[in-house]
Amino acid sequence: MQEQRQAIQRLDYTPPPFLIDRVDLTFELEETNTRVLSRLVLKRNPAHPDAGAPLVLNGEELTLESIKLDGKTLDASEFALADTSLTIPTLPDECILEIATRINPLANTALSGLYVSNGNFFTQCEAEGFRRITWYLDRPDVMAKFTTTIIADKTRYPVLLGNGNRVDQGQMDRNRHWVKWVDPFRKPSYLFALVAGKLVVLSDRHTTASGKNVNVEVWVEPGDVEKCHHALASAKAAMKWDEDRFGLEYDLDTYMIVAVSDFNMGAMENKGLNIFNTKYVLARPETATDIDFDGIEAVVGHEYFHNWTGNRVTCRDWFQLSLKEGLTVFRDQEFSSDIGSRAVQRIGNVRTLREYQFPEDAGPQAHPVRPDSYLEINNFYTATVYEKGSEVVRMIYTLTGKEGFRKGMDLYFKRHDGQAVTCDDFVAAMADANGLDLTQFKRWYSQSGTPRLDVEGVYDAAAQTFTLTVKQGCPATPGQPEKQPYLIPFALGLIDRTTGAELPLTLEGETVPGATSRVLELKEATERLVFTGVASHPVPSLLRDFSAPVKLDYPYTDDDLVFLIANDTDPFARWEAANTYLTRLLLQRYQQESGSNAAPTQLVAAFDKLLTQDRLDPALVALMLQLPSEQFLFEALSDVDPSRLHAVRQSLKQSLARELRSPLLATYQRLHSTEPYVYNAAEAGRRSLQNVALDYLSELDEPRITELLTNQYRHADNMTDKLAALSAFSQREGGDQYLADFAAMWQDDPLVMDKWFTLQALSDRPGALARVQQLMNHPAFAMTNPNKVRALITAFCNRNLASFHAADGYGYAFAADRVLDLDKINPQIAARLAACFNRWTRVEPKRRAMMKAELERVAGQPGLSSDTYEIVSKALQAGA
Repeated sequence: MQEQRQAIQRLDYTPPPFLIDRVDLTFELEETNTRVLSRLVLKRNPAHPDAGAPLVLNGEELTLESIKLDGKTLDASEFALADTSLTIPTLPDECILEIATRINPLANTALSGLYVSNGNFFTQCEAEGFRRITWYLDRPDVMAKFTTTIIADKTRYPVLLGNGNRVDQGQMDRNRHWVKWVDPFRKPSYLFALVAGKLVVLSDRHTTASGKNVNVEVWVEPGDVEKCHHALASAKAAMKWDEDRFGLEYDLDTYMIVAVSDFNMGAMENKGLNIFNTKYVLARPETATDIDFDGIEAVVGHEYFHNWTGNRVTCRDWFQLSLKEGLTVFRDQEFSSDIGSRAVQRIGNVRTLREYQFPEDAGPQAHPVRPDSYLEINNFYTATVYEKGSEVVRMIYTLTGKEGFRKGMDLYFKRHDGQAVTCDDFVAAMADANGLDLTQFKRWYSQSGTPRLDVEGVYDAAAQTFTLTVKQGCPATPGQPEKQPYLIPFALGLIDRTTGAELPLTLEGETVPGATSRVLELKEATERLVFTGVASHPVPSLLRDFSAPVKLDYPYTDDDLVFLIANDTDPFARWEAANTYLTRLLLQRYQQESGSNAAPTQLVAAFDKLLTQDRLDPALVALMLQLPSEQFLFEALSDVDPSRLHAVRQSLKQSLARELRSPLLATYQRLHSTEPYVYNAAEAGRRSLQNVALDYLSELDEPRITELLTNQYRHADNMTDKLAALSAFSQREGGDQYLADFAAMWQDDPLVMDKWFTLQALSDRPGALARVQQLMNHPAFAMTNPNKVRALITAFCNRNLASFHAADGYGYAFAADRVLDLDKINPQIAARLAACFNRWTRVEPKRRAMMKAELERVAGQPGLSSDTYEIVSKALQAGA
């Protein structure tokens, strides 16, 4: 194990010693030798406790050329230069500092700062990438006005883009040209962006509510422009939605999206110049699935919404990351809900939370929504900050109501526009706008772990009361052995067991019957809720719409759950009943030494009813029919044998396919369409149920089913249906011919080939690891491209649990080797892959020992990056 590294602590925050009023940047772009000239207008910060503190600028992998202070060149005795810092001990209270720096973008495989991708220049500066461009106070609470001049060869780089508004341009000697961009709004350095290269644009205009005309542009490499129409339409829809829902208009002349294939993240909200992973821009029916279209809509919305929640109001420090990310995820979820199916969107969000964030909360990387410390900030772009952070904002929305939340947002912007603030500032605005005391609620920001609600229900027929006793608790997490009670919004209803009718909810002491669905506030460790006027023993519908990110335990019988599947009017609770029933059944079968593998008659009847009725949204039915994922089930067990878990789940799926063959086939035939592809919520829902039926049917080794799969694969006019059929073939012997055909057809489309890689990484067929290793030599794969790593290696390690956790331990050795390879190329991606070891203490002892040995091997590697070291060291501490 390497020596302990020093963590950064939230409570150590100190304001910067200097503020920067204005930044003038000039870039002379060359692939291996870019010159960056920065001119900083500095002023000493009166809020800093030391009036004589030196100026310490951040920098990484920079070559210093010269420094001028108020026009005078400094010699080496007047500053101190280190690998990651430039210190000037003595400065006047106001001054101008000019620094000339050289960098090598072509060698920047970390894809942080300024780098080259396919001959074009791009930047990624969040969280701390700007220090790889020039020496700077690279922290979010230093907000300045930026002017950027870009100089480059006009043949190789005809397009030069920057933040803000284009104000001037011209020609120079040696076939060079220049463009000047001015951003009129103060911003921190992490929002800086620059793009240069051979790009083409698809553009349109948006007229804001106040009548301002805004250019909306999507810039891509030549040949991709026809795949940009959906992204452009999504941007315009997001602009209108933000005006209608929150009264927020765009504030620049042009809103630009640029797509790049080499990118560590999904997208980045740089002011006016959003840089996107191609995955979240490029789409047409032949190459993108419905899920891809959904994802583009959501991510385009997310990055656009950041213009206010992240850019105009930003974070004081990186511990406040959820201030912008949790809030903006909530906003993009609401956007997707308003333009699509709210129920399906909500269920999808909860599934993501449970499969990714709940395990994080229960593992070695557990941290509060507002973390208290970190070694490397890149490791805190987590499901906790984003997804749980969104749920915390959603709870405020639930407590305040739609109008109250809008009042809170209005006050938040009135108070803090143009400032770098904290999570406390956001909560204060919500509380003050609505006259609420949210002091207890703020524990959601400071306590890690997933709270648990243990609920019991007692019916008193004589008194006609139904009493719910609710106990809340939260398990110990690293650094937090004890937890205080949360304020939990608890949405519920009561359903008459005989009629299926919703009952009015009247609490003891109330004189007027309440609504049939209510949100109550739980504040104590134990609460007793007594409902009066309940004429018969009801079935409670609890945690409706998933009103809080908690785990719920109520002693439902199987009959209760089947009743809720059929009768609950809350779509989430209806889906939850099905999910709870299936989870219970699968866990029971996993824990049994022997027993029947047949699907219970009760379950078959419930699924049959779902398949043969036409009242419910097909997309909701599709979700209710899907078995819980192995990742979700894994978290409910200890000493797990992933191979057995996979076998149990697969056995139930096959039994359901056999028992429901006729209604599944009828559903498929009813929904299968030969009409041209259209992307909208209704059609996407139809395809989702059609393909869930096909997925079940593909478990049957019958010529008729093989014919269905073949016909769908051969004749589909869209990637959604084609990939559904190919996915089934990838699990079957003899499927290689279809995989080869697909690759031959799409070998020149990187994003489609990513889908091809993932299908094979997730295949159940024997030899999965060998196939992944072989595919690493495929011409379409590159370890330097994060999308390729995620599509093949990360998919195998995180989602193919049975193969990754094979009893021979080779999957663990493979993952550790790839982490070490990637750490030398791109530490951010290496750290994310290393997280596949986080749950090592949950597997059975033999596998546990092998996983620990690989973790120790990675942790002991000399020169390991801080990104990877933090992940593996915390994982090892979990087993100490």
